[in-house]
Amino acid sequence: MKNLKIFFLILMSTLFYTQKFRVFILAGQSNMNGFGYNKDLPNDLKTVKDVYIFQGNSVPDGDLNGGAGKWDVLKPGNGTGFQSNGQTNTLSDRFGLELSFAKRMKELFPNDKIALIKYAREGTSIDSLAAANFGCWDADFTGKNGINQYDNFLITVKNALEENDIDGNGKRDEIVPSGIIWMQGEGDASYGEDIANRYYAHLKILMNQMRAALLTDDLPVVIGKISDSGKNEKRRVWPTGELVQYAQEKFVKDDKNAAIVRSTKKYNYGNDPWHYDSAGYIDLGKNCAEEVFRLIIK
Repeated sequence: MKNLKIFFLILMSTLFYTQKFRVFILAGQSNMNGFGYNKDLPNDLKTVKDVYIFQGNSVPDGDLNGGAGKWDVLKPGNGTGFQSNGQTNTLSDRFGLELSFAKRMKELFPNDKIALIKYAREGTSIDSLAAANFGCWDADFTGKNGINQYDNFLITVKNALEENDIDGNGKRDEIVPSGIIWMQGEGDASYGEDIANRYYAHLKILMNQMRAALLTDDLPVVIGKISDSGKNEKRRVWPTGELVQYAQEKFVKDDKNAAIVRSTKKYNYGNDPWHYDSAGYIDLGKNCAEEVFRLIIK
């Protein structure tokens, strides 16, 4: 009888045992999606142990199948070109900041499980008037079907958090929202001053909406500061880039749980004037990890 009681105690503790996952949100436009080439990765970033990622399928505003995805072990290929139908993830030959971010987070939190939820789409703005054919994140969007990038983000988060055993080890997960990493702003800097001057208000509203969606009002936010390659005939790719940069700096100054990564101004660019080279994404991920860690432990 004694042995039987011990058996049931062990069984019950297994059934109700939970494990904590620190969950980080990665969101924005193309420089969040990532244009680094997998072939450029150093060996220590080709495999990142004990980190999982859920990346929502990216679609234009109005489409009905955005946010589909499934949890997977983090590996190269979650950059531009990644696709998911909710059953199968199709990796690409590109990466973003997620690999170096995850590696540094594991170094900073060696005893914690780490999970990433990513949704990003190239060219997107926050302001609906700057969406063009790319899409926007304005939560008040009233275009086709009323669905835009913010809706796709919410669907991504919903789909990701419906899974209560991320690593499939039979233990129920306790989700600990730990930070938002936001790399975006170029889309809003591509038009006139009226749109760029609204960026601060739009960014503040959007970050607080994301915090509310994760039920954590003081969730740390790290902003990747936009930069300009100067690689066009005017030597200025983003016509109102300085106004958006000012808005990003103002946001982190006014928000005690926000930080900004400024190293982007030193990055080289790849084969176009808009996207960083592979080394840039590696540095960006590491710096974002260090900034969000500083906010978590302060």
